[in-house]
Amino acid sequence: MRDEIFKYVKQKYGVEPDYPFPNAPTFPVLRHADNRKWFALIMDVPRNRLGLEGEARADVINVKLSDPLLVGLLTQQPGYFPGYHISRGSWISVLLDKTVPLEEIYPLIDESFAVTAAKPKKTKRK
Repeated sequence: MRDEIFKYVKQKYGVEPDYPFPNAPTFPVLRHADNRKWFALIMDVPRNRLGLEGEARADVINVKLSDPLLVGLLTQQPGYFPGYHISRGSWISVLLDKTVPLEEIYPLIDESFAVTAAKPKKTKRK
């Protein structure tokens, strides 16, 4: 599913994955070109760290959402978890094993892109 996500963000936002972690070379970050803020992080984590059975590793994508109620609702559904390794409550982790279809993941990526976008500069009033 990583490749499909990479194709989607390349086509929609012109973004290529960035691999900033020397100790975790398989953890791509998707970030804005202008402000360099992350809007997604893909990681492979031990399934048992997500509360799932087994110690095999599973791919997840972390995205930021604006609505805490949506975060709460999603994390009650299969394949959605509180943001792994990101302590802020607005981030969620989504399992990339087809439990959650790409058609549900793409809008989450879009929201994360919007939430993390550079804020317009305020103009001074005279």
